[in-house]
Amino acid sequence: MVNQINRKEIRVKKHERQRNRFMGTPECPRLTVFRSDKHIYAQIIDDVARKTLCQASTIKNKELKHTNDIEAAKYVGKTIGEVATKLGISQVVFDRSGYLYHGKVKAVADSAREAGLKF
Repeated sequence: MVNQINRKEIRVKKHERQRNRFMGTPECPRLTVFRSDKHIYAQIIDDVARKTLCQASTIKNKELKHTNDIEAAKYVGKTIGEVATKLGISQVVFDRSGYLYHGKVKAVADSAREAGLKF
């Protein structure tokens, strides 16, 4: 019997390997991105205190026509950048959660940089 490759399991394993390399601190928290089938989420996490400092997603925004495209990803990146700068966070570590750095994940990162975050 041929084994099927489960893409979600592969992504989770990649994410675990990435998480072993870096960690969010109070001075430089971790900006993580998650894509579901319908929405895009981003949150800034302090791993030392195990707290989510701020978050942004496409769930409550009624202005977006589509909640899982590049325009929605740009909105999430811009929103998380603005919220983080209001909280006094300027430097973060970017965690792509096992996804390839292109398309929606890259759009979130670029928009967050334009909003004032450095990584």
